[in-house]
Amino acid sequence: MADTMGLYQNLRFAFRKNPELMKVRMMAWRKGETVVRADRPTRLDKARMLGYKAKGGFVIARVRIKKGGSKRVKPRMGRSPSKAGRFFNVRKSARWIAEEKASRVFKNMEALNSYFVCADGKNDWFEVILVDPQNPSIKADRNLSFLAGQRGRAERGLTAAAHKTDRRKL
Repeated sequence: MADTMGLYQNLRFAFRKNPELMKVRMMAWRKGETVVRADRPTRLDKARMLGYKAKGGFVIARVRIKKGGSKRVKPRMGRSPSKAGRFFNVRKSARWIAEEKASRVFKNMEALNSYFVCADGKNDWFEVILVDPQNPSIKADRNLSFLAGQRGRAERGLTAAAHKTDRRKL
């Protein structure tokens, strides 16, 4: 059965079958920064499916997102219940938030897409595919040249993660 599968299908199965490798990686990632530039994609099959190419102008950023809801500031004036302003849903997916964080760190890049890498009890890790729209190889590529005219894709909700979030609730 394994002989009939292609390269990317083998990579996908290898990623699922080896959770011990991800545990070792997560121990190192927990100690690092929230947004880190990765040398290469952790999940090459997923990155290629979402538009990544191993050429100039592409960057992979690994982003750590804390699990759980968000907390809003309590009202300052007047009497308020003790639990006021504590339990709110963000109404954005964690993947969308990861894309926004990566685009804030890499200011000259645009978020093309992102994918889930792994999770533990406190954090989720996503890898965001960032593209430099001013790079000559990106401008010459007919599939990616549309990025040259767009700024703030992640913030404006133009990525796939934002489209998958139910926009009616916003």
